[in-house]
Amino acid sequence: MLDSRMIAPPFDCQACGACCSYSPTWPRFSTEAEADLDRIPEKFVAADLSGMRCDGARCSALVGRVGSATSCAIYALRPQVCRACVPGGDDCLMARRAFGLDDTAVTPQGNAVCEA
Repeated sequence: MLDSRMIAPPFDCQACGACCSYSPTWPRFSTEAEADLDRIPEKFVAADLSGMRCDGARCSALVGRVGSATSCAIYALRPQVCRACVPGGDDCLMARRAFGLDDTAVTPQGNAVCEA
């Protein structure tokens, strides 16, 4: 039988946001259908239409303070590249390390979840 104390809790994306602030070349569109891309508000799309608009390395749709409290202004409409960043996965951990955030999972605050 598996001891529930041995299972690490999920990462709390709403207390992180590192993946959304890691690189201006990361939030690029790749497999999205044109209809899905058309639903993303223009103010969040890069001028060359290649991906999300970034302010420096930070996605313009990210709201809040990295490592503290964050959210995505277009969560329901976010592109595939954002959905593909799995909490606790290699990309997630790489971004967390770049911000000096712990690699261990944290307990979600409230009803916070990060689903692909």
